[in-house]
Amino acid sequence: MGSRARFASLLSASFLLLLLRSAEPLGLRQQTPLAGGELLGVAGRYLTREERWMNQRLDHFSPTDHRQFKQRYFEFLDYHGAAATGPVFLRICGESSCDGIPNDYLAVLAKKFGAAVVTPEHRYYGKSSPFDSLTTENLRFLSSKQALFDLAVFRQYYQETLNSRHNRSSGFENPWFVFGVSYAGALSAWFRLKFPHLTCGSLASSGVVLAVYNFTDFDKQVGESAGPECKAALQETTRLVDEQLRSDSHSVKALFGAQTLKNDGDFLFLLADAAATTFQYGNPDAVCSLLANPKKNGKDLVETYAQFVRDYYIKKLETTVSSYDQEYLKETTPDDSSSRLWWFQVCSEVAYFQVAPKNDSVRSAKVNTRYNLDLCKNVYGEGVYPDVFMTNLYYGGTSIAASKIVFTNGSQDPWRHASKQKSSKDMPSYLIKCSNCGHGTDLRGCPQLPFRIKGDSSNCTSPEAVDTVRKQITKHIDLWLSQCHEPTRLGSGMLSHPMTHERTVQ
Repeated sequence: MGSRARFASLLSASFLLLLLRSAEPLGLRQQTPLAGGELLGVAGRYLTREERWMNQRLDHFSPTDHRQFKQRYFEFLDYHGAAATGPVFLRICGESSCDGIPNDYLAVLAKKFGAAVVTPEHRYYGKSSPFDSLTTENLRFLSSKQALFDLAVFRQYYQETLNSRHNRSSGFENPWFVFGVSYAGALSAWFRLKFPHLTCGSLASSGVVLAVYNFTDFDKQVGESAGPECKAALQETTRLVDEQLRSDSHSVKALFGAQTLKNDGDFLFLLADAAATTFQYGNPDAVCSLLANPKKNGKDLVETYAQFVRDYYIKKLETTVSSYDQEYLKETTPDDSSSRLWWFQVCSEVAYFQVAPKNDSVRSAKVNTRYNLDLCKNVYGEGVYPDVFMTNLYYGGTSIAASKIVFTNGSQDPWRHASKQKSSKDMPSYLIKCSNCGHGTDLRGCPQLPFRIKGDSSNCTSPEAVDTVRKQITKHIDLWLSQCHEPTRLGSGMLSHPMTHERTVQ
C-alpha cells in the first residue's frame, strides 16, 4: 500500500515486492526499494528469483476475446516434501514489479507448515504486461477484478502442474492458503470472498479493503504517529514551504532536488509522502529526530526537511522524483511503469486520495480533491474516474461478508484506516501496537525498510506485540487448514486453465 499512494515508487510503500515504490505507494504506491533496490542482489533476501511463466487470459469477462499474455510467477518448494501433499501458500504480488519471493516471515510459516510458496506477478506490472504501450485504452484490462480471476486461474494451473509432476490424477487438491500485504492484502481478502472454494483461508496484512474517496484519515494518522512536537514541526515546515512557493517556486523546489516538478501539487505531494513513508515503514526517527532542533545545526526547518527528503527519501529509498511528475505519468512507455499503472487503479477504482483535512493537517491544503481529479484527467483523459461506491458495493468494504480471513495492521500505519480493524465472526483483526509498527509488520518486522530477513522483529519497539500477533496468525492458519478439505478430488470442470489455442496479445 511509498505513501503516494504507493496501496507504485496500499498496497510503493507495498514490498509485496509488490508493495512498493508501492504494496506499500501512490496512494499505496510501494516504494522502489520494496520491489527492487533494497532486495536485489543481496544473498538471502529472496527464497527464489527463478522465473516461470504461464499463459493468462487477457479478459476474463468476455466470451469472445480469447487473447492471452505471459504472466510471470515464482515457486519455492524446499519445505514441501517429496510427496508434495502439504499446503500451498499463495503469496500475492501487488502494485510493483515482482522479482522473486522475499525471505520474510512467510518463509518461517512455510517451513512450519511444510508448505510450498508460489507468487504470480500482478498483471501489467513488471514483466507481466499484455501491452508494450500503456495507453489509457490498453489499460482497460487493469483492475482488481481481472487480477482476482488471474489468481484463480493461476491457482488451478499450478495445482494441475503439481499433479502432473507427481503423476497424480487431475482432480487431486492440495490445501491452499492465501497471503498478501497492502493492496495485495486486499486482494487476499477479496480472493477468499469471491473464491472461498479455492483457499482454506487468507491473511490480509495491512489489507486496504475499503476504497476511500477523500482519505483524510491518512494525514490525521501521520500527525498522530508523529507525536505533538514532530507534528508541529512538520506543519510549520509545510506552512513555510507554501509561502516560499508563492515567492520563488523554482528555488524552493531546487532545494529539495525536485526542480523538475513544474506542478506545485506534484511537488507538495512528494513532500507529504516523504514524511508519511517514515511512519508507514517504521522509521519515525528518520524525520522526527532531524526536525527536533534544526537550529543546533545552523539550519532552518525548510533546509532541514529538504536535507531529509534528498538524503533519505530520494537517495536512501531510491525514490524517483519523476514518479511524482504528471508529465512523466502521461508517458505510455516509461522506464518504470509502476507509477502510471497504480495511479490508473487509483483513478479508476479505489481513489485513496490522500487529501489534507480541513483542520490541523500535516500536508499542504493544496493537496486536495481537485488536485487528484485534475491529475486523473490530465494523465488518463476524460472519463477516468474512481467509482468508490461501486468498488465498495462489489467487495463490501470493511463490512466484507466472508470468513476465515485474518486482518492485521500496524498501529503507526496511515493505511490502517482503509483496512478492517474490528474483528467479526470468522474474521479476526489484530492491531500490532508499537512506535515503529507500520505497514505489513507481521510479515516484515521492524522497520519495514530496509528489508528484514525472516521478518526479524527484534528492532520493533515491542517485539512481544509482534510475536503475539504472529502466534495468533499461526493458530488460525493451523485451525483453518485442519478444517479445510484433505487432499482430495474436485470436479474437472472447475476453472480449467485456458486452452493453448487461444491467441497471445499482439
